[in-house]
Amino acid sequence: MNTTKVLKILTILAFLVVAGYFGGRYYAYNMGKRDVQNEEAAFVLKAKDIVKEFQTNADAANKKYLEKAVEFTGKVSSIDGQNVIIDEVVTCNFTKVPAEVKVGTELKIKGRVMGFDDMFGELKVDQSSLSK
Repeated sequence: MNTTKVLKILTILAFLVVAGYFGGRYYAYNMGKRDVQNEEAAFVLKAKDIVKEFQTNADAANKKYLEKAVEFTGKVSSIDGQNVIIDEVVTCNFTKVPAEVKVGTELKIKGRVMGFDDMFGELKVDQSSLSK
């Protein structure tokens, strides 16, 4: 084979490898998102109860709740940008905080458990939404 033919084949192979890599990354990033709002909650409990479980046995609580859709109730302690703090122990991240969320109101929220912050004693929840 002459060198121009080999060079063409290597160029095509390199292009296919690069296209496959970026195509795979695009698929993984955009197609893997969950719709927690429409999932059925794996657990329904009070905000303080779930935090108590993490404080008592973090390993067991991580296995039980991490990355799961959880629905819990509690009173809004504060609102900080897109974060709503429930019972001073659960930080819920909303895409946009609903207008009906006010400090002092009792809410039922569903979201995905991201983890527990030992230093601050707070549970982190994202993809939060109000439950009916």
